[in-house]
Amino acid sequence: MEQVPPDTKDRTPSSRVLTDLLNQAPADYFTLGWLMSTLHQRSFGIVMLFLGLLATAPIGSTVPGLMLAAVAVQMIAGRRELVFPRFITSRSLPTRYLFRLGGRAIPLLRFFEKAVHPRWPTAFEGAKHLVGVTLLLLTAVLLLTPVPLSNIVPAIVIALTSLAYIEEDGLLLCLALLAAVVLIVQFNAVGLGQLLQFRGERHRRTFP
Repeated sequence: MEQVPPDTKDRTPSSRVLTDLLNQAPADYFTLGWLMSTLHQRSFGIVMLFLGLLATAPIGSTVPGLMLAAVAVQMIAGRRELVFPRFITSRSLPTRYLFRLGGRAIPLLRFFEKAVHPRWPTAFEGAKHLVGVTLLLLTAVLLLTPVPLSNIVPAIVIALTSLAYIEEDGLLLCLALLAAVVLIVQFNAVGLGQLLQFRGERHRRTFP
């Protein structure tokens, strides 16, 4: 009988992690501190995944975005455990949003988990070192784009990157990072266009 490698055998599906999380959720309100204490033994990838999914919810993306920025900085610094400021972890959020998010996310995760699995190990080892920087740049897009519902696309890319990171899927991670690059370049192009338009209008007002 073929022996299963320890890292593969011990890997818990992301959908099961979120299901267990919902089963433990408080009745009315939850805090991000509770969330972190529940996930403290999970990898950076699980925390990234949950925050990326949370950033697509109607409660908005500001608080999850700030936490994602903190995750990114700590990944870049090579920390083993996550730490967040108290003003973030003590904020209360309605539990109904958590259940609404889980109801949408868990079936999708179960679908993706059928296709996502460890592969392209060389590509994964090379690409995983870029996850922290990419996450930080995606979080900037998430927080700084003023268009309504503009948080959904970068949040989805963050969630896909996290899923690939958790499952050590080099193919999906490369595709997710490519999508992130396209999104970041587009964001910079729009920002540069707005800056040039602003400078042009200012120049016309100064020199009619």
